[in-house]
Amino acid sequence: MELTTVAIRKPDDINLILGQSHFIKTVEDLHEALVNSVPGIRFGLAFCESSGPALVRWSGTDEELTELARATMLELGTGHAFLILLGNAFPLNVLPAVRAVPEVCGIFCATANPVEVVVADSEQGRGILGVIDGVRSKGIEAEEHVSERKQLLRRFGYKLG
Repeated sequence: MELTTVAIRKPDDINLILGQSHFIKTVEDLHEALVNSVPGIRFGLAFCESSGPALVRWSGTDEELTELARATMLELGTGHAFLILLGNAFPLNVLPAVRAVPEVCGIFCATANPVEVVVADSEQGRGILGVIDGVRSKGIEAEEHVSERKQLLRRFGYKLG
């Protein structure tokens, strides 16, 4: 077995959700979940089929994000993984609907940070072992940081008062 990392390339302002599912129906069900969660959502979605023709299946509402998702998942080539690139929504807006899709087994990460995917190659195929989401921690939050965090959440409307 060989271990490698694959960076997910995306514009800084694009959020992503990387997960694992188990069936070809994933693409259509995730598409429906996304468009039903956020009216006018912009996204690209790609899924690595891991049997039969083993194709990268895809869908989306934004041509650029869909192409980027397809290219990324072809590079990853990891069985039954999916990638959603979000243009005008945050993972917080769609994660409950994504998790509720019957084919979804789990979520590796949901972030706008730079992501590296830790991939294992074997004679059978490729799989995701985990992800590196963002940068290494630099310290412990101080009282001033607590105040800044609380203000940020209220400015975004996630908390009241």
